[in-house]
Amino acid sequence: MLFLVGLGNPETKYRMNRHNVGFITIDNIIKKYSFSPLRNKFQSHIIKCQINNHPLTLVKPQTFMNLSGQSLSLIKSFYKLKNEQIIVIHDDLDLEVGDIRAKVGGSSGGHNGLKSIDNHIGEDYIRIRIGIGHPGDRQLVNNYVLGDFNKNELSIISPVINNLSSNLEYIINNINNLSQALSEIIRKG
Repeated sequence: MLFLVGLGNPETKYRMNRHNVGFITIDNIIKKYSFSPLRNKFQSHIIKCQINNHPLTLVKPQTFMNLSGQSLSLIKSFYKLKNEQIIVIHDDLDLEVGDIRAKVGGSSGGHNGLKSIDNHIGEDYIRIRIGIGHPGDRQLVNNYVLGDFNKNELSIISPVINNLSSNLEYIINNINNLSQALSEIIRKG
């Protein structure tokens, strides 16, 4: 079983923030596959589902971004998960808007949600990084990530998220070579 965890902040005012691209992706998957609503459990919104007989659990931690590791730690403990069963979808300032990459482990790159997860479960989980671009000045980062996607950014990011959601079965089937799978998905467009 895989756990797909989208990072974000839970209040409505953050819904379309760049920092909430993980939540936006989970919501897109739920809509695309007509999954039933998420339930409150483990300080998260969570739903167990299947993609063509592949068990999958979708998670949106409700602890706010900077404390994401708290809920993920509860989930990992309860389900006795290994980190390779956890895929975290998050925003990445170091990638251009709409670029998508995968990696296992590594540094948090200053991302507070990842820092929290690293502190609670370790660093060796799977990450899907969705580029949101960089404002160009470190002083502007906080306001930038908590700002909403503009129209142009949405025109780039929405097809990427739709493509990711539409190819979820392919991603699950190729989890051991996720970087290549994402590259192929991007090429197919």
